[in-house]
Amino acid sequence: MAHSDARRHTAPTPSDRHAILVAAAFGSSPGAHPLPAAHGPEQNWLRAVALGGQGRYAAARAELARVRGTGGVWSSFGASTEASLLRQLGGHRAAAVLDGRALAEAGSLRTSSGSTVAARRDVGTVAARRDVGTVAARRDVDVVAAWCDAATGLAADALGRGRLAVCGSLLDRCAAALDAADSEAGEKAFVRQRIRLAWVGAESALAAGDFTRARSRADRAVELADGFGSIRHSVKSDLVRSASLTGLPDHGPAMDLAADVLARAEEHELIPLQWAAAMLLDGLGAGRDAGRVRDLDAGRVRDLDAGRVRDFCATVIRGRGGRFVTSSAC
Repeated sequence: MAHSDARRHTAPTPSDRHAILVAAAFGSSPGAHPLPAAHGPEQNWLRAVALGGQGRYAAARAELARVRGTGGVWSSFGASTEASLLRQLGGHRAAAVLDGRALAEAGSLRTSSGSTVAARRDVGTVAARRDVGTVAARRDVDVVAAWCDAATGLAADALGRGRLAVCGSLLDRCAAALDAADSEAGEKAFVRQRIRLAWVGAESALAAGDFTRARSRADRAVELADGFGSIRHSVKSDLVRSASLTGLPDHGPAMDLAADVLARAEEHELIPLQWAAAMLLDGLGAGRDAGRVRDLDAGRVRDLDAGRVRDFCATVIRGRGGRFVTSSAC
């Protein structure tokens, strides 16, 4: 028994640690907590992504401070991720500064990528050339991903400040960069970036009042997320789709899907998405005075006080270091 207990409390191996962090950030266990300690900037970033998805903003910022001090591609990822945390709570102006920095860092790495090609030619043996080529290819994929994260973030920042034309231009640039990179790395290399592009595209269409285009982009996000394997991305994609359905004469489908998103976000302890779904439901009338929505899983009608859920989530977010920004300061 003692031997069994000792094994149960053994620290995870490096490969186990990495797998746990990937599953929390982009996989099947987004609510996992506590998370294992990070070793290196990539794992710091994965921890930050997972913690941010749970609404643990102060803890996420602490991890990102470590990432941003490393330089290179991870510094860019760190800056754009911190920007997303600010943007979630209304801080579009401050987020744009960080996204701009992330774009510049990733852009400088993109322009220097030619040196890796030269390095591949200069290595003597076939095996060594293959190894250097593999590392360079991974680096190139990471650089494009970081650049697109920053560009999409800047587009969302512009959207949050009512600059739809700027948002559209940045989305077009990001889409072009992904199209070019897909031809070399393959379309599966950038699924996460494609999902984010579809999210912001749908949100931009909503802001322009084009619900048809919004539904098309949201449907694309849902389709991509279904194959990506990340519960958090699936929940967020359905949230965007529920918002796109508000353009229909009957708000029932939008409310049903938003209620499903709320339940799944609660199940997986994704507090920011739970808060956003409650905000949408409250705006659709599932607040203190009208709260009957259909539970999609159970097939029954239940009472839902979306306003109370929204306020509860906001309190949790503040307690975990989240800083809401008023519209005048965004």
